[in-house]
Amino acid sequence: MSPRQKVLIVDGDPGVREYLEISLGRMQRHTRSARTLGEARRWLEREGFDLCLSDLHLPDGTGLELLEHIQHQQLPMPLAILSASTRQETAAQALQAGAIDVLSKPVALARLRELLNGAQPKAALSGNRSLLGDSAPMQELREQIGKLARSQAAIYISGESGSGKELVARALHDQGPRASRAFVAVNCGAIPSELMESEFFGHRKGSFSGAVEDHPGLFQAANGGTLFLDEVADLPLAMQVKLLRALQQKAVRRVGGQQEVQVDVRILCATHKPLQAEVQAGRFRQDLYYRLNVIELPVPPLRERRDDIEPLARVILERLARDNDQPPARLQPGALLALQGHDFPGNVRELENLLERAHTLCDNRLIESPDLRLAPNGAHPAIAPGPTPVIDLADHLQAVERRLILQALEQTRWNRTAAARRLSLSLRSMRYRLKKLGLD
Repeated sequence: MSPRQKVLIVDGDPGVREYLEISLGRMQRHTRSARTLGEARRWLEREGFDLCLSDLHLPDGTGLELLEHIQHQQLPMPLAILSASTRQETAAQALQAGAIDVLSKPVALARLRELLNGAQPKAALSGNRSLLGDSAPMQELREQIGKLARSQAAIYISGESGSGKELVARALHDQGPRASRAFVAVNCGAIPSELMESEFFGHRKGSFSGAVEDHPGLFQAANGGTLFLDEVADLPLAMQVKLLRALQQKAVRRVGGQQEVQVDVRILCATHKPLQAEVQAGRFRQDLYYRLNVIELPVPPLRERRDDIEPLARVILERLARDNDQPPARLQPGALLALQGHDFPGNVRELENLLERAHTLCDNRLIESPDLRLAPNGAHPAIAPGPTPVIDLADHLQAVERRLILQALEQTRWNRTAAARRLSLSLRSMRYRLKKLGLD
C-alpha cells in the first residue's frame, strides 16, 4: 500500500481503536476512527478511504451492516472484520458477505501488515466478460463473484463438468487484489502420482532421476497470486496430506530441498464430484475439505439458464469463424429451438462441440436443426414398432469401450496417462486400445 493511504477503524472499544491507530501510524498509514456504525457512515460521506477495519459487533449495529452500506454505495474500498469469536461459522458468514478477511482480536501486527500489503484499492468491476449470459442464475453468480473476489478465503467452486468452473476461478482472480499477479491453473487428475509432489512443490537438481535442473513448482509459480486446483477430488490421499500441510504452514519444501520456502497464494478449487460425498466415502480427507471449502460457490448447469444459449452460441460461432478465417455461420430458428430444448449433460463444453460439428457440416453458412444431429426439443426420436433388431455383440462392446475411453479422455483433458488410470488400464494397454479404435 502507498504511504498516503487511509484506513477507517470502526470499533466500540477505545483500547482497540488506540492500538490500531498507533500500529497503523507506525506503518505509515493515515487513520480515522469511529465508535459506532453511524459515525462510520458519516466518515464515509466526508472522506475516501482505502481500507476499513470494523468490529463485527458495534454499539448500534454490526460490521456486516457497514459492509452492506459500502457495497450499496459502490465504494471502491475493501473491508476486513475484527472479531473476538473463533467460530468458523462467523468467519464464513463475513467472507460470504464480501469481507476480504476476518482478523481475530487481539490483532497480530504481522497479520495486520499482511492484510495491508494485500488490500489494493480497486474500482468496482462489472464482471468478467467471459461469463456470458444475462439469465437470473448468471446474474446471481456474477454478484457472488463480485462479493467474494476481494476476500482471501479459500473457495470451492462446485458444478458439473463443462459448466465453466475455471472461468469463474479466473473471474475471482481478475476482480480481486491479486489481479496483477499470476493465476496458475492445474488439473489434479492429469498429473501422474509419482510426479505430483515435484509439480506442486518443486524439486532440486539431482534430487531424482531426470531432475536435470531446479524446478520451482506450482505453489512458487503462483506466489502472490492465485492457485486454482481443478478436479481436486482426484488427488491421491498421500498427496492430500502434503497439500494440507502446505496450506496450514503457508510454506513448501522442494523435493530434495532442506529448507521450507514461505508462499502466499490464494487457493481456489473445483471438481465435478460432490466433495462431501468423497469425504464420506473415505476418498477425501475431512480436514483438507474444511480447509478448501471455506465458502462454496455453485456454478449453474446450462439447462438451468437456457436463455443464455443464444448469446453463447453466437459468441462460439464468431470464434469458430475467426479460427477458420470464414464468415460466421448463422443459427436458424429451428436449430436454436432444438438447442434450447436439449438438456446438455456436458454443459457449455458440449454446446461448443455441437456447434463446431454443425459449423463444419452446414450448407451456405446456415445451421439448420439436422446439422446439430439432435432430436427436436431434446427428446429421443420415437422408435416405430417392429421386429426386434439383431445386435452385433462385438460391435456393441466396441462402441461401449470407445464411449468410455472418450469420456475418460475428455475428463482428463486428453491426458492419456490420467485417462488410463481412471479406467484401471496400463498405459501400454491404453495405447493399444486407442490404436485399435482409431483414436490415436
